[in-house]
Amino acid sequence: MKFSDDEYDKKSNKMLAVILGIFCGITIAYLASNDINAAYIFLGILVATGISFKIDGIHHIVTLLVFLFLFVIWGIADTNILANFSLITLFICIFSAFIDEIGNDNPLIYKKSKFFKIFFDYRFSMKIVILALALLGLYQSWTGFTLLFVDFLSFLTFIFFMLFELFYELAGFVFDKYIL
Repeated sequence: MKFSDDEYDKKSNKMLAVILGIFCGITIAYLASNDINAAYIFLGILVATGISFKIDGIHHIVTLLVFLFLFVIWGIADTNILANFSLITLFICIFSAFIDEIGNDNPLIYKKSKFFKIFFDYRFSMKIVILALALLGLYQSWTGFTLLFVDFLSFLTFIFFMLFELFYELAGFVFDKYIL
C-alpha cells in the first residue's frame, strides 16, 4: 500500500496507484481470509481509516472495494473466517488503529512533543496492542487463560505484523530515494 500511496500523493500517478492498490487489496483479502489474526488486523485498519476519513483517494477506494469483494468470497463464503470471530478483539484493533490514524500527520499533536511525532509517525498504538494481544495469546497457550468473548493473537502474528511494518517503512525509503 505504501507504493500506492506514494505514487498517488508524491507523483500524482493515479493509474499506477490504483494498479498497486488492486494488488494490495488482493493480497490483504487473501491473508485476512485465511488467518483470523490477519483478519482482525486488516479489518481493524480498514474500519479505522474509514472512520478517521483517511480513505482520501481513488486508489484507497479501489483497494477497499477489491478487498471487500474478495474477502466476502474467500473469507465468508469459502472459509467462513468469521465463524469464531471476536467482535471485542476486532474493536480493540479498530480503536488502536483509529488512535494511530488520528495522531498521524496531525500538527496539533506533533507540536506537543517530539515523542508524539515519533509515536504517531510510526503508528505505535496498534503495535503495542498487537504485542499485548500476542503476549496474552502466548500466556494462554501456556496456562489455558481466557477472557470471555476475547480472542488473543498468536505470537507469530506479532512477528509478521512487525515485518509488515518494517517493509512498509522500507518501501517508503526506497520510493523516496530511488523512485521519486
